Amino acid sequence: MKILFIGDVTGKPGLLFVKDRLPQLISEFHPDLVIANAENSAVNGRGITASSVEYLYDCGVEILTLGNHVWDQREALGVIQADERIVRPANLPPGVPGRGYTVCRVAGRSVAIISLIGRTFMGLADCPFRAIDQIFSQLDPAIKHIFIDFHGEATSEKLALGFYVDGRASVVVGTHTHVQTADERILPKGTGYLTDVGMTGPRDGILGMKREVVIRRFLDQMPARFEVADGPRQFSAVLAVLDDQGSARSMERIYIAE
Repeated sequence: MKILFIGDVTGKPGLLFVKDRLPQLISEFHPDLVIANAENSAVNGRGITASSVEYLYDCGVEILTLGNHVWDQREALGVIQADERIVRPANLPPGVPGRGYTVCRVAGRSVAIISLIGRTFMGLADCPFRAIDQIFSQLDPAIKHIFIDFHGEATSEKLALGFYVDGRASVVVGTHTHVQTADERILPKGTGYLTDVGMTGPRDGILGMKREVVIRRFLDQMPARFEVADGPRQFSAVLAVLDDQGSARSMERIYIAE
């Protein structure tokens, strides 16, 4: 089984670049499942909207994961509640709308897609380690293919979770920093791992935002309204190849610069 995961689609430039490049990647790699982190896919780069969600589906994305910007758009509440293809972090406080994982049928097999959010430098959230244990206890033991998007800031926290679920999950990939890391590997017990997949969107901004505004905020510490950057774009993704038992056989980073 091949799973293609696209990192943090950011703003209108990110959406348009997915439309430009995803068909080519599907033709080249023939993935069985395409997942994207969509938490920045609204045209202003914060949260999701009904239109950004449908746009990604039309491009060929099948499952969407989210992160710390999950509630940034007012309309997101209804979208997340209604659509089982959208997965928000599972370790948000109990009772919040939406679902922390979903299960779909792919190539005759059940695949679980799980979203988690880190706690280091990320604000308030429940423990992702205990949350994943609870999810594992709820999943049908027959499900061998388990994909986790861990949306976190600290590389140590992401790697710790990778080792924590090694042999229990098929893939653990990180999102949130918008910077692709070069540490793709197979952990000792067969879990595919990458600390951060990176961002799909404006290449010459900072986190996809106009760099002048971000730099000015670092200089004067004054509030500033971030705007999605213009200019050349990048496409960041990873292709995970899994065997019939759900163990990773390869992890291949994908980076396309415009």
